[in-house]
Amino acid sequence: MLVLAIDTSHKNGSVSLARGDKNHFDLIATALVDGGTFSAQLVPVISKLLSNHGFTKRDLEGIAAAVGPGSFTGLRIGLSAVKGLAEVLSIPIAAVSVLEAVADSASSDSGNILTAMDAGRSELYVGDYQKTGGVLNKVSEFLCTQGEFASELRSQNPKPMVITPEQVVAEIAQAEHVPCELVPQPGSGIIARLGLAKLVSERTISVDELDANYVRRDESLFSSK
Repeated sequence: MLVLAIDTSHKNGSVSLARGDKNHFDLIATALVDGGTFSAQLVPVISKLLSNHGFTKRDLEGIAAAVGPGSFTGLRIGLSAVKGLAEVLSIPIAAVSVLEAVADSASSDSGNILTAMDAGRSELYVGDYQKTGGVLNKVSEFLCTQGEFASELRSQNPKPMVITPEQVVAEIAQAEHVPCELVPQPGSGIIARLGLAKLVSERTISVDELDANYVRRDESLFSSK
């Protein structure tokens, strides 16, 4: 299966071409898209990426989309492009949470994982995942303050593994004596790998179902603490 992955959730974006099946994954190439130019450059970058490797859009068999959380404007532009391509080409879409992509970077194959990313205004996007045999299962995703995140770390027993691309989150974990891995910000390459796995197992969504994952605050998680 030939897959296009699109990630415009960060300040700068990227698109990747990958090919594989349930047993193999081959990242063909990745192209960067400068922040602030998504609306003008995303489609031309995709076209150039395809042509540089001898493909046309008609060769695509699926699209992997980073659905957030992240930049409101970037996600809107990226997901609009995904919808347009999927509808014209009649190909399936795999939605990949950026928090899921961060969690997938964990070196451990099992255990409770908390991923956290900067949401601005001293708040964090947090993903709670259980990893078993290298397979991630989402427990919840939520928005909280940095103080609430520290409290969450103190309340959990046994302690989770914190996976984050953010230095401030690593410092919070260190202060709470919780193990932490500082990983690179995920891009379209990881989105392609996770998306391909979903596409080949038919965990897909329709164009109408595709929406940005902005991650909202869940008061029930903190009301009793």
